[in-house]
Amino acid sequence: MKSRVIDRWISDYLSQCRVSANSLIITVYGDLIAAHGGGVWLSDFIRLVEPLGLNERVVRTSVYRLVQDDWLVSEQIGRRSYYHLTPSGLRRAEHASRRIYDVHDEQWDGRWQVVILPAALPTRLRDTLRRELSWAGYGAVAAGVLVRPSSDSATLLEILDGTGTRDKVVPLDAHSLDALTSLPLVELAQECWDLEAIGATYDAFLARFRPLLRTLSAARSLDPEQCFLVQTLLMHEFRRVLLHDPQLPAQMTPRKWSGATARELCRALYRLTYRLAQQHLLALCGTPSGPLPPAAARFYRRFGGLGDEPAAIPAP
Repeated sequence: MKSRVIDRWISDYLSQCRVSANSLIITVYGDLIAAHGGGVWLSDFIRLVEPLGLNERVVRTSVYRLVQDDWLVSEQIGRRSYYHLTPSGLRRAEHASRRIYDVHDEQWDGRWQVVILPAALPTRLRDTLRRELSWAGYGAVAAGVLVRPSSDSATLLEILDGTGTRDKVVPLDAHSLDALTSLPLVELAQECWDLEAIGATYDAFLARFRPLLRTLSAARSLDPEQCFLVQTLLMHEFRRVLLHDPQLPAQMTPRKWSGATARELCRALYRLTYRLAQQHLLALCGTPSGPLPPAAARFYRRFGGLGDEPAAIPAP
């Protein structure tokens, strides 16, 4: 049985928040559909997202744009259209998934990934690369110079290979001469990333979703469609906040930083909703080969592992 409180929360969210149809569709594909092979019938997808305020005309317009942006590709099979993520779309979704779902508890060793964009790099290619690097947590320290405090060169090489720029830019692996000096690092972080604005979006996320966790935790039973809608809006919001957060090491973050608390809240809500959200997705969507395939094994490793223990409500 559907909860009126949850219905009202969903309605309030959709009426109060500016939700981009393109971004919401990417969230559904990236969070749910990518784990099941990456594609569904368009007619099924329209039914799936209609309760999110996306009618058929809006969905068709948005998926057309996402095809132009190399997120999706369409296939006409008989009278039906099948849309699935492109290799580029899958790569972007995978990069986002790592940042959203992976546990980041290692200590920073003072290493930096640096990318220098030559002036001769074509404007369109430069814009594409900057956008991809920004999604991966890179910030501009100077014109044509992007940095990320990390030793993860694998992600950088995947982005360069995926955009065809490995031989067109200068990637460097650098090391801070004094990784424990906090003041210059904090000042640098403030120049490269708008940490104050990012912190404010984390605080707004907590204020919006903490009451919902209390409601879901207290419910005797949950409705599959409501779980799908809540999970989609949860990940749409958290993805929007997190992908602007460079996930800096502790030496570079402000003293009052609510990113970790927001992640705990997101994890708790996700673990409450994912099973029934999956059930709803599988009930509504199919592929040319039949039902959606089971979720990939890595899906169940999200947030350090999806289990059944009760969700704890993060303290204010």
